[in-house]
Amino acid sequence: MRYITRYIPPPPYEPAVMRALFRLALLTLFALSSPALAEAPVRVFAAASLTNALNDIAREWEKAGHPKPSLAYAASSALAKQIEAGAPADVFASADRTWMDYLDDRGRIMKDTRVDLLGNELVLIAPKGKRIPIRMERSFDIAGAFSGKLCTGEPGVVPVGIYAKQSLEAMGWWASLKGRIVGTDDVRTALAFVERGECPLGIVYSTDAKISSKVEILQRFPQNTHKPIVYPFAAVKDARPETQAFLRFVETSPAAAAIFDRYGFTRLKR
Repeated sequence: MRYITRYIPPPPYEPAVMRALFRLALLTLFALSSPALAEAPVRVFAAASLTNALNDIAREWEKAGHPKPSLAYAASSALAKQIEAGAPADVFASADRTWMDYLDDRGRIMKDTRVDLLGNELVLIAPKGKRIPIRMERSFDIAGAFSGKLCTGEPGVVPVGIYAKQSLEAMGWWASLKGRIVGTDDVRTALAFVERGECPLGIVYSTDAKISSKVEILQRFPQNTHKPIVYPFAAVKDARPETQAFLRFVETSPAAAAIFDRYGFTRLKR
C-alpha cells in the first residue's frame, strides 16, 4: 500500500502570541544595545581598610548607570594569594606595594594600569574612655605602661602588621612587646578587638580609627618610623572590559575624590 504525504501548514499565531514574541525581540535587542545592561559587574578585591570608602564609591558608580560592582574585602596578603590561585577578580587594591609587587612579579597585573593612589597614617588606639598615657619616645617603657595584649595585623604578613612592626622596631619597643602582640587577619579585625576591650591597645590606620566611635587615638606614629603607607590600584590580567573605566572613575572622578577625603585618606594622585 502506498502512503501519500502532503505538507500541512501550521496554524497562524494568535495576535496575543505575536505581540509577546515581538516584545521579547525588542527586549533582547535593547539588552544587547544598552551598555549598562550589557556590562558585567566589575569584580574588586580590596584591602579591608578601604571598605567604607569603596562601598560609597560603588554607589556613585551605580548612579552613573553601571552595574553594581562585586566587592570583596580582606587583608591584601590573602587577596593577592587568592588572585594568584585564579580567583576571578578584575581590580586589586592593596594596602601596600609589597603585595601588588607580589602579583606583578607573577604576571597577574596589567602593568600599565597600576597607580599609587592613596596614603594613610599609622596610629596607636585604645578603647573609648580607657586612655593610656603614651609618649612617642624611644626611652618610654611602653611594655610597662599597660597590661594585656596589643592588637594589629599579623606582623610580617598583613600590611598594617608590617608597618606596625617597622614602627615598633624604630621606636625600640618591638623586643619588649613582640610576645604580647595579637596578629589578626586584617586591620578591621584588630579594630574590632580594641572596640570590644579585648586588647587595651591596638595599631591600625587613622582611617579605621576615624570610622569608629568606640576607640580613640592615643598617638600617631612618626612617618619616618615605617615605610610610606601606599595603596596601589591595578587591573588584574584578563580583566573585564569595563574595568579600566571603573579604575578611571576611582582615580579621577570628583565623587571618588570627595569620598576618599571624607574618610581621611591622602590622595597621592590628583
